[in-house]
Amino acid sequence: MMKYLTLTVLVATLAIFNSCNTPQKPGENLKPPNVVLIYADDLGYGDVSAYGSTEIQTPNIDRLAEGGVRFSNGYASSATCSPSRYALLTGVYPWRNENAKILPGTAPLIIDTAQMTLPKMFNEMGYHTGIVGKWHLGLGDGQVDWNQRISPGPNEVGFDYAYIMAATQDRVPTVYIENGRVVRLDPEDPIEVNYRENFPGEPTGKENPEMLKMKWHHGHFNSIVNGISRIGYMKGGASARWVDENMADTFLVRAQDYIVEHKDEPFFLYYALQQPHVPRTPHPRFVGKTELGPRGDVIVEADWCIGELINTLEKEGLLENTMIILSSDNGPVLNDGYYDDAEERVGTHTPAGPLRGGKYSLFEAGTRVPFITYWKGQIEPCVSDAVVSQVDLLSSLASLIGSQIRVSDSEELPDVLMGINDQGRENLILEATSRTALRKGEWILIPPYNGPAISKSVNIELGNSDEYQLYDLSEDLGEQNNLAETNPDKLQEMIATFEEIRGAGYKNIQPLELK
Repeated sequence: MMKYLTLTVLVATLAIFNSCNTPQKPGENLKPPNVVLIYADDLGYGDVSAYGSTEIQTPNIDRLAEGGVRFSNGYASSATCSPSRYALLTGVYPWRNENAKILPGTAPLIIDTAQMTLPKMFNEMGYHTGIVGKWHLGLGDGQVDWNQRISPGPNEVGFDYAYIMAATQDRVPTVYIENGRVVRLDPEDPIEVNYRENFPGEPTGKENPEMLKMKWHHGHFNSIVNGISRIGYMKGGASARWVDENMADTFLVRAQDYIVEHKDEPFFLYYALQQPHVPRTPHPRFVGKTELGPRGDVIVEADWCIGELINTLEKEGLLENTMIILSSDNGPVLNDGYYDDAEERVGTHTPAGPLRGGKYSLFEAGTRVPFITYWKGQIEPCVSDAVVSQVDLLSSLASLIGSQIRVSDSEELPDVLMGINDQGRENLILEATSRTALRKGEWILIPPYNGPAISKSVNIELGNSDEYQLYDLSEDLGEQNNLAETNPDKLQEMIATFEEIRGAGYKNIQPLELK
């Protein structure tokens, strides 16, 4: 009962603060909200119509944005997937964990099972917790037998229920895993996975291009599953292999089932979409929904899935008592390993919006992403310029539901999530392929890093330079005017703040090779 009262007092107190819009006063019997975290994969700042897209329409995401808080300065912690997911679930900057990098499908679990996590925090407050969708944080100890129960994994870091893919859609193993066990696995056809060498007699995209329905561009030329060659080698498990075009529906149904099954108790659902990550394989009913090819079509598909999930919450009478948070793990990329006409058909669409860079980049488009909070009847619509990061969700949601748990990198900003206060973070460390930068106020500092300025494989500016880069985002959102030479005092201030938080180890960082 005390946690219910804590939430009521907190929300009522927050309503006193200045805000762009003051939320309705909550009822005296307000219960702690369910929380649904919707996490897209490679969705850019400019890919959503609520953030300015005109070539792709996302009416269901727009519904959340128009009815909640749309953050103009919302960040993933990293410009790549595994590090962002690590920060999201632990409240810890990924650069503090040397293993929080883009992981192969056979990587061991990179979250310590003794570590505090978002689902553990909810567990301690009486919530049921579930994950449906992409995991990509490692499984087991690195020597996984895919034919037995796989542990540790999501269940061991706080999720009561887990229906996941191990890594990414373009990596093996291409199977679904439910609570540690491969779904539909035939014990007479055991799974073998290897990221170093192929199994004798198994076809690959490199050697058997005639078997492909999607041609690889770079890096994705190993085992063929469903006519698509992947990263890594896999043998067996024929009955368990997914059909790519059905993946969105598969995850949606599991998420809907989870909501229905746990509607009578508080729950936290982490719904981790696979779109628009490669390979982009929209269900046939979404093919051709945009003029942009498969990338545009899977974004429309993802938006439809989000709408269906909202409809389920509404049908079950849960929408007024559920906070929905929507964001993306990093910025956009067009060609990320397959020929799917993403570059050729992009036209006037700008996936990064007004920002520079994209996935893998230290420029803004690498980490500044769509970030929306929605709670019908409790959050009034507004646009917030507050700087907020996904790393803040653990401490902020803990505060919101009355938990005393806090994690040092995760700032306590429940009033910002509610749209009551627009005073977000002052300092934020951003990461891209092991390199780090600083946002402080309206300023961005990118230290010197070796490596190419532009990735040849994905055609994205990475932010590497042999000089310090300093940008004033209030005047130069597109980061075109480097002020490091003309503002030496501000540069030294930024360097001092950056090194106070980050330490000096960043000077020896070598950017990871993109594959």
